[in-house]
Amino acid sequence: MVVSAPRSKPPFVQKAHDAIFNRVHGGNLVYNMCWEDPRLDREMMELKPESRVVMITSAGCNALDYLLDAPAQIHAVDMNPRQNALLQLKLAMIQRGNFEDLFRLFGSGSHADFKRVLRELDGTLHPFAKKYWDAKHYYFQASPMNPSFYYRGTAGQMAWIALQTFFRSGRVRDYVEALLHAKSLDEQKRLYEHVKPALWNGLVSWLVRQPMAMTMLGVPRAQIRLIETQFPGGLTGFIQSKMEQVLTEVSFQDNYFWRGYLTGYYTRECCPNYLKEEHQPLMQALGERITTHSTTVANFLRENPAAYSHYVLLDHQDWLAAHQPQALEEEWRLILENSRAGTRILMRSASPVIDFIPDFALERLKLNRPVAEALHLKDRVGTYGCTLLADVTA
Repeated sequence: MVVSAPRSKPPFVQKAHDAIFNRVHGGNLVYNMCWEDPRLDREMMELKPESRVVMITSAGCNALDYLLDAPAQIHAVDMNPRQNALLQLKLAMIQRGNFEDLFRLFGSGSHADFKRVLRELDGTLHPFAKKYWDAKHYYFQASPMNPSFYYRGTAGQMAWIALQTFFRSGRVRDYVEALLHAKSLDEQKRLYEHVKPALWNGLVSWLVRQPMAMTMLGVPRAQIRLIETQFPGGLTGFIQSKMEQVLTEVSFQDNYFWRGYLTGYYTRECCPNYLKEEHQPLMQALGERITTHSTTVANFLRENPAAYSHYVLLDHQDWLAAHQPQALEEEWRLILENSRAGTRILMRSASPVIDFIPDFALERLKLNRPVAEALHLKDRVGTYGCTLLADVTA
């Protein structure tokens, strides 16, 4: 199918969008939960006791999940120090050893006495994290206007706005309630077909096309452009297709990603692994293996040269490819310089095909398309165009 490219927006509109994106991401917590499926990550990465991982922090959930495989080191790197402050808070709460407080914060999404908990964490949080959470303690205060931490941060705020838009329809509210209790894929498919017309009404389709909506969700213009030019139906078609995949082709019973945004909380049965009580002893024993770094991946590698075994790059190279191609090349040079034969690289993209990796890097990568493509279809999040899995050759 041939997809015609959409008409380019005027340069000043593009620049305004980029400026808003940089302003939003430069001064706010963006992600309050990771939006990549760690169950698939761990299957693809095959972490071992000697593994040394470099990854982008995001909300820190997946760094904690990787601890279940007991790698030697996990370096969580993020340009946004607020994302690292979130992971640092999670680590401090796990080490504190009060599971009920931990689950109230990050399972229920609210804790009426969070200020007291913060005082008890004095001396255990990084100074920036302590200052940040002292200022943002209300993120865990439930109110009628904002009932959960999972509706805080820019992605969370956008989820709350979208939820109110969707829930204008009583049919959609009833659908969500039924979906949360669906027992099979056949039941999920029947429910989706019934609600589909109401789910994709004109207002919702308009909302997902708004640049500010995508900015708050952490989607830069470069990724929007990739989707608009490479996916049939553009951005709206992409979102409809991905949501249909998640809602009809992947079991919803353990999909804590979408449950968190649809309800504002997790359950004890449907939550990230770091919020399961049986994993707390291991998390406490291995938590010190995670270190955070508020910088770029390239700067981290310059300052901490070593032969790392795994890289988890999320989708940030979409932005580098569109805006800083020289920085993209430099990052790949540093990755290869700080790898060994067999180092595994995992990344995702908004595009159906990743075609921006420099030739010199491709020459040293052995792509594992069959595994990446098969597992991509099982992704409980379902918001990416493709997954790339590769090993560095000698």
